[in-house]
Amino acid sequence: MRSIRQPGAPVTERIQWVEARGRAFSFTLQAGLPLLEAARRGFAAEGFGGGVLNFGRGALGPFGYVMPALSKTGENAAFYSDAYRPAGVTRTRLGSMTLGMRDGAPFYHCHGLWTEADGKASGGHMLPDETVVAEPFEVEAFGVDGAMFTAEPDPETNFKLFGPVASASSGARTTSRAFALRLRPNQDFAACLEAFCRARGIARAKIHGGVGSTIGARFIHGGVTEPFATELAITAGTIAAGASGALEAAIDVALIDYTGGIAEGRLVRGDNPVLMTMELVLEVLD
Repeated sequence: MRSIRQPGAPVTERIQWVEARGRAFSFTLQAGLPLLEAARRGFAAEGFGGGVLNFGRGALGPFGYVMPALSKTGENAAFYSDAYRPAGVTRTRLGSMTLGMRDGAPFYHCHGLWTEADGKASGGHMLPDETVVAEPFEVEAFGVDGAMFTAEPDPETNFKLFGPVASASSGARTTSRAFALRLRPNQDFAACLEAFCRARGIARAKIHGGVGSTIGARFIHGGVTEPFATELAITAGTIAAGASGALEAAIDVALIDYTGGIAEGRLVRGDNPVLMTMELVLEVLD
């Protein structure tokens, strides 16, 4: 399987996880607010301090983002481009966000694909301090109670990355058992989730959110992304028994690579290792 050498030693525990409770809901992001604040208010209105969300068509402006890029210094296996700030209103096609905490304040990690005002199709990593909601749009959220994605230094990748940590209950109404996860580098995305569910007797689960990167990508429709550095958003995902009765993860994603190549589709099981990180929430369905 493909792998990328990271600057630090691998951590023994390859999945960082916290069991929690959660609930799915939808809300509308308010125009004129920074995207971070609009998202925070939406979760807070339902009693949650954080969680994950997915969205389709939306409008952002002002808007700032970075794309994946090669590392110029060698201090990381890959890095970010300089910031892009397209003029006018950018129209999102899809995206996924993790809302948590960094340095004691709300913060998000958000990847998506979009079309800029001049018609340019692009994607990448949205900058929390430079992105404003231009028009109201609806998002599908999953609030998490008992866990919080918190940005902490990660010696393996030499980045400050979101990972779940246990947190006090906010008392929010919840409906489901849930696990907040962070998958570490150089392990297959699908196999990792399948093994996690098998070990806990989980027969069926749904993925909510989903922000991270893979080492290129291999899709079941035959598409291949060769450039190794990507920014990826999960658009849909389940783990359930396949035809053989064994658990199988069906994961649909959209990504942009460091050359600007855009790809979408269902990932091949067993051939899509994580590059830096993958954050998501698993909702246990039965």
